[in-house]
Amino acid sequence: MVELRHPSSSLGSRVASSPMKRDEDTSPLIHDHFSQHVEDHPRHSSRDRERSFWWQTYSFFPFSKDDPRFSQRGSRISLFLLLFVAIAGLISIFSILHQLNSPYLCKKDGIVLHCPRVKEKPSLWENPFSATTSWKPCAERREGGISDLPPENETSGYLFIHAEGGLNQQRIAICNAVAVAKIMNATLILPVLKQDQIWKDQTKFEDIFDVDHFINYLKDDVRIVRDIPEWFTDKSELFTSIRRTVKNIPKYAPAQFYIDNVLPRIKEKKIMSLKPFVDRLGYDNVPPEINRLRCRVNYHALKFLPEIEQMSDLLVSRMRNRTGSPNPYMALHLRFEKGMVGLSFCDFVGTREEKARMAEYRQKEWPRRYKNGTHLWQLALQKRKEGRCPLEPGEVAVILRAMGYPKETQIYVASGQVYGGQNRMAPLRNMFPNLVTKEELASKEELVAFRKHVTSLAALDFLVCLKSDVFVMTHGGNFAKLIIGARRIITETKLHLYLHSE
Repeated sequence: MVELRHPSSSLGSRVASSPMKRDEDTSPLIHDHFSQHVEDHPRHSSRDRERSFWWQTYSFFPFSKDDPRFSQRGSRISLFLLLFVAIAGLISIFSILHQLNSPYLCKKDGIVLHCPRVKEKPSLWENPFSATTSWKPCAERREGGISDLPPENETSGYLFIHAEGGLNQQRIAICNAVAVAKIMNATLILPVLKQDQIWKDQTKFEDIFDVDHFINYLKDDVRIVRDIPEWFTDKSELFTSIRRTVKNIPKYAPAQFYIDNVLPRIKEKKIMSLKPFVDRLGYDNVPPEINRLRCRVNYHALKFLPEIEQMSDLLVSRMRNRTGSPNPYMALHLRFEKGMVGLSFCDFVGTREEKARMAEYRQKEWPRRYKNGTHLWQLALQKRKEGRCPLEPGEVAVILRAMGYPKETQIYVASGQVYGGQNRMAPLRNMFPNLVTKEELASKEELVAFRKHVTSLAALDFLVCLKSDVFVMTHGGNFAKLIIGARRIITETKLHLYLHSE
């Protein structure tokens, strides 16, 4: 059954039961009674004014409408809410100001970027992983250790290899050659640095490395000779005759493979060459002593010539004093040469003409991978998503600014000929104008002696990057891996960053 009520009666009942009606003497809205109340009770005037203020304040909060007679508990809650709103407002204001002054928010004026001046944090130049400072290298030969090297006439035979590729690929090949000679108890003939068609370099081992130091440092590990023995007259057979060359070595072969397949042939022929020898020895499938020996070769036995060391020290000194006072510097290994861009099969910003020329270049150099070119767009998208594309100079600049490095950062660039030339480098130079190469740090006269060999120039880049405060790499190739390893052993407190496109 539904009960119907007249609207007026309902309204009247609500008014009659209203707290305002019952306590109208204390209401600040009824002026006559309020003034009379003040005259009759002057000692209560301040209290009534306080109630009037709290009534107007609490009217903004929903919970206060149920009870106009304010309690002490309600006032505390209201004050807490007001305080909370004030703090939230201040935090928002500071957050907005911080975003406006962020180092990566730059204003563009034509091709010039104007970025706010930001004082970098000390952590930008320090290794955040303090635990790594306690790491100690364990590959050095112990002093006073007994040599297990057999006499010269008791070795298995002679081993000869060609170290192919660029400087850093050659270093890895030399380390592996020493390790393989140790595995087979063979005498190693000083490796030859192959005249690579791509690098077009004719550098010899003695043009880049200290041969005496190399042989002397490893004298207790492996027997090394400078040249092919005189009794072997037909030197042309090496690398040309199948009777003197082992060619079926798989990549990352285990130590046992050499013992089972190569050692018998060395014992039979007394001298053998290995070809090819790029990545022909594994890491996880060899004894730990062999890997320690590799470390000794790479970080101790392979020492650059004194003139290369001295020139690198001069470049480092100039980098650290470019501002007139001692300053840290960053070394950037930028891999964006034409060959790297082409081999990546990634898509990059450029005109239609540039992309057409790159397509022709890829089709010529890598026809099997290029095929008809229809699948390359999807391949480029996938590689970009997986972070396997070389970073463009402009992308490197944006990432470094986002990390907090200011415009004034001193940067040494180690790279080949950047694809796209100065136009491609412009965004990086605009955001970091204090960016130099060895050609800008040194005069032509100072570098003329090193231009005879491409690997000598690469050695200068290697040493300047090794001694930098921060090392940044855009590609995890041999150069970057060797630098990181050396910095961990020699300067373990330095910071290195790997930037990629993921």
